[in-house]
Amino acid sequence: MRLRSILGGLALTLVGSMTAMAADPVRVALCYDLSKAYTFVTPQIAQAARDYADILNAKGGLEGHPIEVIVQDHGNEPQRGIECYERLKREGVMIFDMLSTPVSRAVLPRVMKDGNILMQSLAGRGDAIDGDVFKWVFPIGPTYWGQAANDVGYIKQKSGGNLKGVKIAFVYVDYPFGQEPIGIMKTLAQKEGFDLQLFPYPLPGNDQASTWTQIRRYNPDWIISWSLANMNVIASREMKRNGIAIDKYIAVNWFNEVDIKNMGVDAAKGIKRGTNVAGGSSQPLVQQILKELYDKGKGNGDRKHTEDVYYNTGLAIWSIAFEGARLAIKKDGWPLTPQKIKDGMESIKDYDANGLMAPVTVTAKDHGGGGKTRIEMWDGTKWVPQTDWIAAFSDDVWGVVKEQSAEYAKSEAQK
Repeated sequence: MRLRSILGGLALTLVGSMTAMAADPVRVALCYDLSKAYTFVTPQIAQAARDYADILNAKGGLEGHPIEVIVQDHGNEPQRGIECYERLKREGVMIFDMLSTPVSRAVLPRVMKDGNILMQSLAGRGDAIDGDVFKWVFPIGPTYWGQAANDVGYIKQKSGGNLKGVKIAFVYVDYPFGQEPIGIMKTLAQKEGFDLQLFPYPLPGNDQASTWTQIRRYNPDWIISWSLANMNVIASREMKRNGIAIDKYIAVNWFNEVDIKNMGVDAAKGIKRGTNVAGGSSQPLVQQILKELYDKGKGNGDRKHTEDVYYNTGLAIWSIAFEGARLAIKKDGWPLTPQKIKDGMESIKDYDANGLMAPVTVTAKDHGGGGKTRIEMWDGTKWVPQTDWIAAFSDDVWGVVKEQSAEYAKSEAQK
């Protein structure tokens, strides 16, 4: 009887897997920069998307339909991103991600016109969380505006609830990504009474010497940084050269374990980052992937990447997209349409990918899911949370969102 039960269970698993593979796939497009500016992060995110798709496909896919992940390079060039979108749109893809602010901004009007789904986590227009205006765009997770506001919220907490007279330096690469939080930073400075000074440095970010000399003279209480990859490493060296304490530094989410190693694990002690996901390979979903894929030699990339917060970021982005598609099929059946996927995305409630990220709830009005982050500090061996998952100054963030989304809607109406 036991043998018969085991064989029966295996047969059911096999039938479920075969049924999923025979069914029409759910196709998603990762039009990413795999060759130029964002190569420090895109391989890990694409690897995570493929790994999680394999895990779900082995269990029958999304309500019986397999996931097909298509990855193509746009080189961070808006025109190539548009070409990737148009080509895959003709092939029936309805869910896209560009993972680049300039490319996302270039593609967004076409997505809006066509009524397809644009995932836009951690990139693109901050006001796109306004579902009333950007009906087909889903920047689920914290926008750069929300992240910056949460950083200020943390500083306010550390300042005893009063920011008056506190000196905050905002240091950033002088590029659309780095410039994104300036508006909300100025808004909060006016409201809360802290002294804000802006310190840009030019691309590619290798020459920050004069910027940090200026910051030394300003002598800030805190430094919020919008930098990428090795730019953070260079910043840490300039801080040491100028005698600026590393524990004043709060990095944007694009700051990972590779950067820590390049700084030196001891030299980086005390540095902080805002993050939208829990880091490390100890997370339950990562452990499942390691057991079911990498331990069997079936992973979609280098195993070491699974220890990187960027990998976990990819899992967060694409687990949300897959969950929205699953809910769409469960709710409205096959075939999928963009409208069904939209409705599925807007029915996601308290989803945290088994503790991988802050719980997100998406609605027709809020396509951001709540915008929560937390501050973590490197203690010399690991990242230690300094806050719970928080969404600070939400009214102020949404005030800026509504103001800019209204401008977008007005400009579109005049075309």
